Amino acid sequence: MSSRILLKRIEASQQSIDPIFCNTPQFICEPLSDLLDVSLVLKIETINPIRCFKGRGAEWLTSQADPTKEIVCASAGNFGQAIAYSGRKRNMKVSIVASNHANPLKVERMKRLGAEVILYGDDFDSAKMEAKNIAQKRNARFVEDSLDIETVEGAGTIALELVKFIPPIDVLVVPLGNGAMINGMATVFRHGSPHTQIIAVQAEGAPAMVESWQQNKVINYNTTNTIADGVAVRLPVPQALEDMKGLVDCAWLVDDQSILDAMKLLHVHAGLVVEPSGALGLASIIKNKKLMKGKTVATIICGGNLTETQIKKWLSA
Repeated sequence: MSSRILLKRIEASQQSIDPIFCNTPQFICEPLSDLLDVSLVLKIETINPIRCFKGRGAEWLTSQADPTKEIVCASAGNFGQAIAYSGRKRNMKVSIVASNHANPLKVERMKRLGAEVILYGDDFDSAKMEAKNIAQKRNARFVEDSLDIETVEGAGTIALELVKFIPPIDVLVVPLGNGAMINGMATVFRHGSPHTQIIAVQAEGAPAMVESWQQNKVINYNTTNTIADGVAVRLPVPQALEDMKGLVDCAWLVDDQSILDAMKLLHVHAGLVVEPSGALGLASIIKNKKLMKGKTVATIICGGNLTETQIKKWLSA
């Protein structure tokens, strides 16, 4: 297991996280369980002011940060909303760089939460490089999701809740972007439920993290091509890959059509509006349901930020 991720730090972070992000619903979704012949546990991380799980890590990070120093980060939208929300609470200056193609709903929410939003480049990784440049010029703190340990520790608190679920979780399926969520959660499960199989899932159109983990070397891409903007990483964070060693049992890829199908099923059978990144887990469970048959399988509904147009296009058909 990663030597830098400590269970006691994950446990300590709970005290600094706004309760609005904690103790989220976790339950067996019977309609989907019957459909898939598994006991499907959904952990819902979208019922909060930013509609995603990233408030946990942002709260812990900003609570430990110098409140007088500007924070600069890059985001596809959800992490930026989280940092903006937590920074505003603490009267901190927050600047976020997002790509020119970022979800307009997420961009607007970041602005409304008080952050300066700078649009740059064609994708998240281009925005990240610009964010580093801006932070250096301004003598600000550059924050990187999954590299800054607080983001990993905060995300790990999801597992402090889920590891207590009865019956125990046989398989935990976690969407994989930069790696903060799976590395934090897997650390908790390795301590509290070592029998649980831990599976990372990424989109076929953005496979860099999965392929890098599988081949034990950093594999970069020039572009990504997926509707799952929240996990569209083409330049993996080497430290996150190092953290995954000994924590993750296997890693899967799912195509965009499977993601859309999962989003619709979550809407119909669980009454949830889920963005593509949040449906990755269910998409992979459906794809591999023969391997899951009869097991208690949990996945994280980690984001629900869709524009009105996306809802009509993806959930109404």
